[in-house]
Amino acid sequence: MNIIKASIAAVTVSLLCACQQSANVTQYELHPPVSQQEPLVEQLHGVAVTDPYRYLEQLDSAKTNQWVNAQRQYGDNYLAQIPNRDVVEQRISELWDYASSQAPFFHNGREFFFANNGLQSQNVLYMKASEGAQAQVVIDPNTFSSDGTIALTDVSVSPDGKTLAYGTSVSGSDWQTWQFIDIDSGQSRGDKLKWLKFTGATWAKDGSGVWYARYDEPKDGNKMEQVNYDQKLYFHTLGQSQQQDRLVYQRPDQKEWGFSVDLTESGNQLIIYASQGTDPRRRVFIQDLTTLKVSPLLPELEAAYDYLGERDDRLLFFTDYQAPKGRIVAIDPNAPAKANWDEVIAETQQPISDMALVNERLVLVSLKDVLADMNVYRLDGTLETHLQLPAAGRVRHLKGKRNSSSLFFEFNSYIHPTGVYRYDFDGKGIQTYNLPEVAFNPGDYQTEQVFYSSKDGTRVPMLISYKKGLKKDGSNPTLLYAYGGFNINITPRFSPANIAWMDLGGVYAVPNIRGGSEYGEEWHQAGMLEHKQNVFDDYYAAAEYLIDQGYTTSTSLGAYGRSNGGLLMGAALTQRPDLFAAVLPAVGVLDMLRFHKFTIGWAWVSEYGSADSAKQFEYLYKYSPYHNLKVQDYPATMVMTADHDDRVVPSHSFKFTAMMQQLQRGDAPVIARIEHNAGHGAGKPTAMKIAEYRDIFAFLMTNFEKDLPSKI
Repeated sequence: MNIIKASIAAVTVSLLCACQQSANVTQYELHPPVSQQEPLVEQLHGVAVTDPYRYLEQLDSAKTNQWVNAQRQYGDNYLAQIPNRDVVEQRISELWDYASSQAPFFHNGREFFFANNGLQSQNVLYMKASEGAQAQVVIDPNTFSSDGTIALTDVSVSPDGKTLAYGTSVSGSDWQTWQFIDIDSGQSRGDKLKWLKFTGATWAKDGSGVWYARYDEPKDGNKMEQVNYDQKLYFHTLGQSQQQDRLVYQRPDQKEWGFSVDLTESGNQLIIYASQGTDPRRRVFIQDLTTLKVSPLLPELEAAYDYLGERDDRLLFFTDYQAPKGRIVAIDPNAPAKANWDEVIAETQQPISDMALVNERLVLVSLKDVLADMNVYRLDGTLETHLQLPAAGRVRHLKGKRNSSSLFFEFNSYIHPTGVYRYDFDGKGIQTYNLPEVAFNPGDYQTEQVFYSSKDGTRVPMLISYKKGLKKDGSNPTLLYAYGGFNINITPRFSPANIAWMDLGGVYAVPNIRGGSEYGEEWHQAGMLEHKQNVFDDYYAAAEYLIDQGYTTSTSLGAYGRSNGGLLMGAALTQRPDLFAAVLPAVGVLDMLRFHKFTIGWAWVSEYGSADSAKQFEYLYKYSPYHNLKVQDYPATMVMTADHDDRVVPSHSFKFTAMMQQLQRGDAPVIARIEHNAGHGAGKPTAMKIAEYRDIFAFLMTNFEKDLPSKI
């Protein structure tokens, strides 16, 4: 018998008296607190839908707070009893404690870069005034709060390199406040922009101010749950109050439109993107900055568009119009009809994942079966160079300007920590620029790529990482992570925590299931709306492959996913509980009938559909995790959320936990891990990340009937 199961009964039961949630005092630590039900049935398209825990959607109510406190303590007590959990935390901390930096970016000869000395809560922004100069701190978000829960969300440096605009968020909220400082003196400029979400700040060419998008201040102070509509685009002039900001563009007739901008290289025109929810397609408008007139450029919602720069009198754009894997075209702003487009780089079999215009070249990163492939083209579309990357992995953060002599970028894999590399356009190839020194040898680990068949025969890739010498005898603890949605590709992403998992003898597997962009827009569409079941089936097929090939068995297989991946976990629990020993839905979308009624949830309708539609309700109700729970044996489950998540509101996780605890027939635990002063994930301080991984690994191993070692 696992030690945790033997010791649980000995824990004190004093919590029960405080929360008054259960009548059986002696059984409290063996069974979760009882969640009160409030009968509620509503008719949706002729179907009677029950929702007995809807009261948990009232996040600030006394009843919900009582429920949260009881569940948090129950979950924390369960995790705290796992022997040697601190050993796991210590090993993760050792692996995490290394100096790292990100690819530098340049403004007016000044070099800027983010760096972390190892265990700092947040990355620090530095500047070098000139090549070879001593780096100085521009802004250190670790000074914002004692616990690291006020995070730097984004920065934007003025063209002359002398003023910094920066955004902050509190406790992981999507709400941002933007401020400005003089870089040389470090003094605040005094300007403050509030009620910003899902926006950056784009500087005018003369540095007089920035364009940004914002929402109206939420009514009644209900900023954590209120639906966000009617974003507006503004220009802020430095030195003025936000109330004086000039309204640039709004569409009161289109409450779902959101806005972002690019400034053309000439600085005379503003590219305005109008997005609709999370749909990757965008409308494009253009503003003449002399007359301030806004005109349609690509006004139909039919494709993705991203501005790259200019070539002669034409604008260079990435688009997937009639090219689901992407291509580069040149558009005449005075004659933007598609018949007038010049194709610069045609679509290939490898979808474009990143691009930049540097040194009068187009640098494109594409995906070759999920792994990065990098090429340099002349502006006429001629291939100039194929770049040889350090290994099979991921490339991101292409940095450089049109007149730069060098390109900087980051590279990593599941076993190679993120390093910064430099490519000089002189034929010398890629050079290392900044590689971290880590407390492990990447050569001791390996990643292999396999391909398996899904339920409908679709070929799906999967990357499997583990420590060398692993035996495929079915005994290995395995963590299967996936996402599968929103056109997001899950390429190799290094985490020191995953090295700790491999040190525990674990296998870390990531299938590239449909719903992402690993194979272009067609791959995305095959996993959205009425095709969402393909995502789930791809995931189950990955689990079956790992079992069939001897990596693990269902008694040592754990499932983990976040956000949209949390929805995947909910589906796994309700559709295939037999496949897994433990499942971890994190910040998940679990009520598919009501997600669109909170904060930015309406924006996901283009991905999921809406229960307001009779046709879409049918398939949403069929797989909605909250509504498909029933009395049966479920695997061990740790539902993970945070009290300040205003993207996927925590009521999803609260309701799902309450329902699952009620219906669990077996002995496996169902606990909630509810973080305090945290949000959806962005900006989470390092110590909080390490503690989260510690609990994930400890929960998995104890429910795999494997004791954690006293030393790693």
